[in-house]
Amino acid sequence: MSPKISKLAVVDRKAEIADDVEIGPFCVVGPLAKIGRGTKLYNNVTILGDVTIGEDNLISPGTVLGGHPQDLSYKGTETKVVIGDRNVIRECVTINRASEKEDGYTRLGSDCYLMGSVHIAHDCNVADHVIIGHGTLLGGHVHVDHHATLSGSVAVLHYGAIGSYTFVGGASRVMQDVAPYMLADGNPARPRCINIVALKRNNFAPEVIAKIKEAYRLMYRACVGLDNVRDLMQAKGDLIPEVEHFIDKIAVSQAGRHGRGREQRRKAA
Repeated sequence: MSPKISKLAVVDRKAEIADDVEIGPFCVVGPLAKIGRGTKLYNNVTILGDVTIGEDNLISPGTVLGGHPQDLSYKGTETKVVIGDRNVIRECVTINRASEKEDGYTRLGSDCYLMGSVHIAHDCNVADHVIIGHGTLLGGHVHVDHHATLSGSVAVLHYGAIGSYTFVGGASRVMQDVAPYMLADGNPARPRCINIVALKRNNFAPEVIAKIKEAYRLMYRACVGLDNVRDLMQAKGDLIPEVEHFIDKIAVSQAGRHGRGREQRRKAA
């Protein structure tokens, strides 16, 4: 099935448009765009620069993909945006191209849901099965791991990291990394408890949840220190891979600046 392109859309002849793509009226698609099968651009969608979009994505009006990074040091390099499959991108979302400070890519994985007016800045890396609420802003170089959920009007400071299976409450200001499995909330955001809802929904065994909960208690309630958490969990035979992952991510964050492990990338750049 050939692409269905509205006569009111402006699509550069050099753009690579796969079969079964729908491009609605008043869309503008640049020459470096690549759009996979089954993806639908409803109307008034703008694709600038080198943007690769996978299959079966739904992209709503007002969305702008591939705009220049909002970084004063950017010198015009042809960096990229790469988007996976089966994402829902709602109204007025913006995803900027990367700067030259990392690998030249801004990435969105697959099976994500971005609600209206979400902003994903340059050099961000958003993994699979991520939900981002209305008006949430990711600063430059932020990484969001798989199965994370950010509620509405969350602001994540540049170089931050959001762990897997986390939930960040609405209107939170995330100034430090959020460890995996946590429910974080506040201004600034702080870990409040484990995100037991996400763990149950994703079929974590009860005994695994209990061990993650105990690691959280030792770390954030008893405040015994990271090395002691590892030793205590190991002594009880509870240092399972999920707990090790939790501890390792916290160790990386603590090694960085102001609780953000990825801040080390700033020096490398």
